[in-house]
Amino acid sequence: MGMSVSAGGARGGRGRRRGRKGPISEINVTPLVDVMLVLLIIFMVAAPLLTVGVPIDLPETQAKAMNSETQPITVSVNDQGQIYLQETEIPLEEIVAKLEAISQTGYDERIYVRGDKTADYGTVMKVMARISAAGYKNLGLVTLQEQDK
Repeated sequence: MGMSVSAGGARGGRGRRRGRKGPISEINVTPLVDVMLVLLIIFMVAAPLLTVGVPIDLPETQAKAMNSETQPITVSVNDQGQIYLQETEIPLEEIVAKLEAISQTGYDERIYVRGDKTADYGTVMKVMARISAAGYKNLGLVTLQEQDK
């Protein structure tokens, strides 16, 4: 009798140990990695679409790109001769007044003029002359890098 009791107790103890499962403590990172890769691809595709919204076909030159830390003021002239300050269309006469107002709000002293390559040369020069006459000396023309063919 004593043997059967001890043998039964030993079997019962083993059975209980096998039946129990411990909590799973590992984190499954596969779904996290999948979501992060999808977000990365979405942001890589969307990043080029977040540039200045005035559609302009820029001319190409061999000049090197300039490095910039702060955001410059952008004046654009499209192929119809319309003038835009950042993304808002303005008449030629109001450029200096708008520049003085916008330069107070934390923008850089640099002013970039973006002229469409089919735009009238005289219109681009009138814009640059008015800006220069108002005392803004840090003017730049925006171009694209010339592709070797």
